Amino acid sequence: MERTFPTSSALSDAYYAGCREGKLLLQYCRDCQQPQFYPRILCSHCGGRELAWREASGKGHIATFTVVRQPVSPAYEAPYVVALIDLEEGPRMMSHIVNCDPEAVRVGQPVQVSFENWSETLTMPVFQLQG
Repeated sequence: MERTFPTSSALSDAYYAGCREGKLLLQYCRDCQQPQFYPRILCSHCGGRELAWREASGKGHIATFTVVRQPVSPAYEAPYVVALIDLEEGPRMMSHIVNCDPEAVRVGQPVQVSFENWSETLTMPVFQLQG
């Protein structure tokens, strides 16, 4: 069984292009200046339609996580850590915590984004523990 990957759309093309360049991009509303993640056609804060992309710091903290010990298919090597990351800019995103002992992961730990090539055309943000 093959791994499943997210697909890009006109709405998310800029986000995935940023990932390929090693940049974590967030949408910002030009009306209220609030960032949001995941990409949307309207601002989730004020309903504004004028959205722009800005590079995020890539820093955040673990809000919660789980260690996956039984993968959904043999294509995924367990154990691996899936976490909700509270980004420094405010939005929360789901990602993997990589290059660590899963038993060492704790809520509140600081993390920094890095990027992994999941296929020839898809680069995804993942996070590593800091400090």
